[in-house]
Amino acid sequence: MTLQKDNELVREIRIAARPETIFAFLVDPEKMQRWKGIKVNLDPQPGGIYKANLNGQDVMRGEYLEIVPYSRVLFSFGWEGDNSPLPPGSSKVEISLIPEGSVTLLRLRHFDLPAQLRASQGLGWDHYLERLVTVAEGHDPGPDPWAKSGTMAAKAESSASE
Repeated sequence: MTLQKDNELVREIRIAARPETIFAFLVDPEKMQRWKGIKVNLDPQPGGIYKANLNGQDVMRGEYLEIVPYSRVLFSFGWEGDNSPLPPGSSKVEISLIPEGSVTLLRLRHFDLPAQLRASQGLGWDHYLERLVTVAEGHDPGPDPWAKSGTMAAKAESSASE
């Protein structure tokens, strides 16, 4: 499900896995690297780093702001680079894990997101959340096609035009 408010992007997906399983993929660098990034550096505690190099060019960086084991992760978010339209720390991402019987609802809310970036950020979250579903449900998502050459912006524009 895709929802959008003024400066917020929302994604909701259901995953056939327990919150404890999914949570590990949000705070353990080795597990995160299976679905997002070629190099991941995480220190899952308030004030700790949240950093993922997605493809050798695009590096998302922020810091963990709040962690509630197995139910909620809040971190600041942005992209490294001198000309980044969304510098590190300029937005926030909240991921909530809500048990629903045999599945878990994952709700991602990306706050403080400028209007001109919502479409490309949404495509990126859609891509990576699909990979998270695969790995959290015990399958191999395979190599990330976005981890090859090119920037995230180019990949998002290409996906949007297809």
